[in-house]
Parts: sequence; C-alpha cells; structure tokens
Amino acid sequence: SNEWAPRGAQVNAIAPGYIRTDVTRPLQRDPAREREITGRIPAGRWGAPEDLAGAAVFLASSAADYVTGHVLVVDGGWLAR
Repeated sequence: SNEWAPRGAQVNAIAPGYIRTDVTRPLQRDPAREREITGRIPAGRWGAPEDLAGAAVFLASSAADYVTGHVLVVDGGWLAR
C-alpha cells in the first residue's frame, strides 16, 4: 500500500470469517464442529458468499477512494470476541 499509494493505486483486502462454501463443507458436515464454530460467531450464523459482496463493492467504489492499506474483516463479529 505504501509503495503504490503515491501512484494512485489502492491496496486493500477482505478477510472473511467462516463462509459456507465447498471449502468449508467438511466443517459444516461435522455436527459438533459446526455447532462449536456457530456458537463462537456473535452473529449466530456462518456467512454466505453474498455477505462479502458489500465489502467488495465498497472497496471497488469511489466511496473508498481514500482507503488504502486496510483489511476489511467480514466475519460476523468473530474477531471482536
């Protein structure tokens, strides 16, 4: 971010929490693990891929013109615990 900001480029990232995808399917299929994970998410649910869309749209929009070097966490509050 520091290298590219003077050139007008923004460098940001989205850090997703537990999202229901094919990659996390083994965790979802294990009832004990799924219950344990869900119990630790303040939002009370796993995320859906669509939950990341707003963050991506924001970072790609002019509303984020002055945002650089930021990691936007989309995790239902997991890290806030």
